[in-house]
Amino acid sequence: MEGKSQQADILAMQEQLELFQLIFNNLPSGAMVTSADGTVAHLNKPYADFLGIEIEKSIGRHCSEVVENTRMHIVGQTGVPEINQIQMIRGQNIVVHRIPIKKKGRVIAVFGLVMFQDISEVVKLSGKLHSLETKVRRYEKELMNLRSTRYTFASIIGVSAAIALLKQQALTAAANTSPVLITGESGTGKELFAQAIHHAGPRKLHPFIQINCAAIPKDLLESELFGYDRGAFTGALSTGKPGKFEIADNGTIFLDEIGDLPLEMQPKLLRVLEEKCFERVGGNKLIRSDFRLIAATNQDLEALIARGRFRQDLFYRLNVISLGIPPLRERPEDVAPLANHLLAKLAQSNGCPAISIGSEAMAALIAHHWQGNVRELSNVLERALLAMRGDMIQIADLPFVPRGSILAGHTTDVPRIRDIQAQAEKAAIRAALEKTGNNKAQAAAVLGIHRTLLYKKMKKHGLPLHDRDPL
Repeated sequence: MEGKSQQADILAMQEQLELFQLIFNNLPSGAMVTSADGTVAHLNKPYADFLGIEIEKSIGRHCSEVVENTRMHIVGQTGVPEINQIQMIRGQNIVVHRIPIKKKGRVIAVFGLVMFQDISEVVKLSGKLHSLETKVRRYEKELMNLRSTRYTFASIIGVSAAIALLKQQALTAAANTSPVLITGESGTGKELFAQAIHHAGPRKLHPFIQINCAAIPKDLLESELFGYDRGAFTGALSTGKPGKFEIADNGTIFLDEIGDLPLEMQPKLLRVLEEKCFERVGGNKLIRSDFRLIAATNQDLEALIARGRFRQDLFYRLNVISLGIPPLRERPEDVAPLANHLLAKLAQSNGCPAISIGSEAMAALIAHHWQGNVRELSNVLERALLAMRGDMIQIADLPFVPRGSILAGHTTDVPRIRDIQAQAEKAAIRAALEKTGNNKAQAAAVLGIHRTLLYKKMKKHGLPLHDRDPL
């Protein structure tokens, strides 16, 4: 029995050895095994064919006699593997591995493997990789242009402390996925902040889907948000249609004018926000979507809650990160940079050369109340651009009469341009001084003039020069 067991063991070993030999000889790359001192023990056919030698005549010879520039025997001495090394063989640079085989910490053999039979193959692969990387970068850029946003934080123009703080808070919001509620009057730039947050976050390569809750009819809003299956209603597409939440998967959905969302839709929206899943209208399949929500409104949601027009639980779910954009009239120092920025864009879109704004016109802009905020400012500049003569917008080109320019009892008279300019300049100086706490240096900087000139103009308009004097 013992003899039969030994015979079986020998047979198994022979089969295993035969398997290893088959694996070794069927490697598509050249392979060689030497002893620690460099004597060739095994050489596979692909390597022998490449070297132009016979396998039988190579076995037992020193590796340096079989392969030029070899280092197999050196690796056998050092025990240090050499990976991805370039070796000149038969006039070709090839890439090789030299791996020491150890037993109980001692090198007993060295395994050599040819990775590429010519270095040109590596060069080709490197070129292909570089080409692919270039394509990926180009596709990412195109994807951002097609599916992402037009506005970034660089698009938010303003030098006021309020805007600087808002941009900092919005950058913090961009780094996470919590819901954001943006509040502010119409025309303050709520959409701009929403797009900037999306663009600065990890979802920027994915869709930015925008819905104006006030612009979609109430009976269509549910199918617009959640989509519908075929046959859901008369006129439905035979293939069905995905909703905005479905399309926004991995991206951002921006619900503008959220205060106008119908009351009956609010619990459905709340469920979607909490569970990130929904069903299409007329469907029964649960759809999951990983979206980030940003909402905006120009209404007082807490006042709507008190009147029963907005759900309190939905408000708490939306109002995780809150950004309140102050109206333009509360930050007059932003009027000049905004006006210059908008005017440059208008001039470019209209094919006009560079347009500037006269000092009196700029003073009138700063002093204006701006009930319509930045949107009104853009409208005023566009109208002034069409009315102007020359390359500078003057106060007469503005479509509004500056506050205080018409004296009481003479409202039916046509005001003189000189009077309009003086009153606008005085109003602008007053606004700048009030905004800066009567700091003359800061007020001059806001107005874009030197402090000495500010003192002259204050004296001209009868404004007090000392901090203790009331304005």
